This record gives sequence, C-alpha cells and structure tokens, in this order.
Amino acid sequence: MQFGENVRLSFRGLIDHKFRSFLTMLGIIFGVASVITMLSIGEGAKREAIAKYQDLGVNNIIIREKKMSNEELEEVRAKFSRGLTLEDAAVIAEIVPGVTNSASQAEISTEVKYTDKSVKSTIIGITPGFIEMLNFKTEKGTFINADHYNKSLKVCVLGSGVASTLFRNEHPLGKMIKIEDQWMEVIGVLQSKTLFTETVGELAARDLNTDIYVPLSTFLGRFSPENPLTSEIQQITVQMESSNKLVESSKLIDAILQRHHFNNTDYNIVIPYELLRQEEKERQIYNFLLGAIAAISLLVGGIGIMNIMLATVMERTREIGIRRAVGAKKADIMSQFVTEAVVISITGGLIGIILGVSLSLTVSLFTDINTFIKPYAVFIAFGFSVIVGISFGYLPAKNAANLKPIDSIRYE
Repeated sequence: MQFGENVRLSFRGLIDHKFRSFLTMLGIIFGVASVITMLSIGEGAKREAIAKYQDLGVNNIIIREKKMSNEELEEVRAKFSRGLTLEDAAVIAEIVPGVTNSASQAEISTEVKYTDKSVKSTIIGITPGFIEMLNFKTEKGTFINADHYNKSLKVCVLGSGVASTLFRNEHPLGKMIKIEDQWMEVIGVLQSKTLFTETVGELAARDLNTDIYVPLSTFLGRFSPENPLTSEIQQITVQMESSNKLVESSKLIDAILQRHHFNNTDYNIVIPYELLRQEEKERQIYNFLLGAIAAISLLVGGIGIMNIMLATVMERTREIGIRRAVGAKKADIMSQFVTEAVVISITGGLIGIILGVSLSLTVSLFTDINTFIKPYAVFIAFGFSVIVGISFGYLPAKNAANLKPIDSIRYE
C-alpha cells in the first residue's frame, strides 16, 4: 500500500510540475533514444555485412587477376606467366586438402541488344559449380548447368537490372539477345543483388544486377578478350570444407600459383571470411564508441534528476519534518524520494523508447542506412535508465531521510 501511495504521489508531482519534470527527463529521453538508434544502426550494418560476405561465400577463397597496365602485363608475359588459367584451377582443386568445389570465370564488358533496346553489361563465363558456391538464386528459369557447359550452348542468365531494361513488358525466357555478334537464348533471370556497392578486399565495386552469365566453354570459344594480354580467366573461386583453415589453405594456393606463374604475383587472393572478421572487429569498436556517447547522455540525464530531486528536497523540507513528526520513518522518506526518481526515469525511458524506435525507422526510411531494432537494445536502454534513476535518486533521498524533524518544521 505504501509503495502504491508513493507511486501515486510521484505521478501527481509530475503532473503538477509538467515543465520541470519534462526538463528533468530530457537527458534520459535522449540517452535512451540514442542507445536504441545507435544499436539499431550497428545491427543493420552487421546484417548487411553478413549478407554481403555470405554472397561471396564464408568458406570460399577467391583468386582474382591483378589489375595491371599494359606495360606491366607485357613484362609479366615476358617472364613466362600466362596469368590465371583453367589449369591453375584444376591443380588447386587436386592438390589443396579440403577443397569441396571450385569455379572459374572469365569476363568482358560490352553492349547487349534486344530489338531497339541496348544496355552496357559485364558478360561472365562460368563453370557449373558457380551457383552451388555462391548465394545466387534465380527468380525465373534455370541457371547454367553441366549440360550447357559440356555442349558449349549459346544460353545466358540475366541479372535483374539487365532483364528489367531489355524486357520491360515482356517475359524474357526463351528470347534471343545479341552479345557482340553472338545471339544467345535467355534461360533464366537472377534475383536482385545488392552486393559490391563498395570495394571488398581486391574485388572492385560492381552492380551485379547488370551482369550476364554464360557457360565458360561458350565464352572462351566465342568472345574475344578486351586486351589480348589478359589472362585466360579472371577469377577462380575455391570452396573449402570449413572456415577453420582458410588462411593456411590460401598460403598453399599462393605457393602453387607462384610456381605455376614463375614467381610472378599477377593475382590477388581474397578470403571473405577474414574480411568479415576484420570488419566485425572495426564495427565492435564503432558500436562501443556510439554506446559510450549514448551512456554519457544517460549519465547527464541522471545528474539532472539528482539536481532536481535535491531542489525538491529543499522545497519540501517542512513536509518532510511534519511526516517525521507524525511517525514516518527514515526508510519511508527514502522510499518516497527514490520512487519519485525512478518514476521520472521510467517515464523518460518509455518516451525515449518511442523516440528511439521512431528515429531508427526514420533513418532507414529516408537514407541508405539499414537499421534493425533488436529487443535486447530496448531492454538495455530502458534498464540503464532505471538504474540511473535509482542511483542518482539515492543521494537526495538519503539527504531527505536524514533531516531532523524539528529543524525541518522550522525551515523557511
């Protein structure tokens, strides 16, 4: 009954002094809102990074042709290196322990036409293992398979961006598109991808929705490279059994390629899992800093509560004296003032939750930043606001409880 009465009196005090109570809560409100917003931005970035590296394959090792000038390429070729080849891919798959699959790809950039429409695209020749190793899914039709590859069929799979540009109001499957001087049948359309909006390791930023995939055997037989000095293929993706020994396996792959390329390092090795771990470490530091800033806001809010409560004790000194004179104990006085501080923090915390969730949704809606609100972020922010209320309400409550009844009654 006493606790209920304390809560009722605390809310009456909030209502009677609305503006003062609101100013007292501001620190808590902004602190809680900051914690929720910052953590939701951090969680959104984390999920985006995980999705990005899942598309690259967390158990994969990617060997990519190094970009070089014509002078550098001529020098490398003069030292007997042919660049990345299908032979390299076969040797790696045979020698490196734990390899479960590998996929090779070659690339050119060219214009693609359908009736009176055209679009600039990257044509990628791939082996059948490609879709099994990467998080690629078809929205329509099928992907390149072993039969297409073995028979060097003139078929292709479109990225969603190419499909929407060339086939705005038509069904693309079964249609013929012209790539350079070759007519290719569309057998599938990929789901939209958001990967490679920025450079990942040595993998340059690229809109995958503008890619077109063809069998590598067809590619090598029908398309000429942009530069005759470039490698036979531009990338080899190797899938390992697990992510436990990716670094050791990458060192073995490097040793094999050094030998095959006559000690010419005309390639780069990228380990998506290691990049993910590195990005995760950087994000943890970033989240810690954001959390520290938000925690400071809560501490400032707590100091505001303590200042107002100390002023409230001074205002109500006579009331405290009268209550003590008619039998109230020190614990009763302490309980009343601590309850008032907690009610202020809880009310401010609830308003902060509403503001924080609203800000997170607004950031996601009006910017390119993805946010994701996790329940633990709300509980942490709200729990911290209650702890702040109890902690900073204790000193004023103790001062109120220690006032002598006779001095309190005489206080003007």
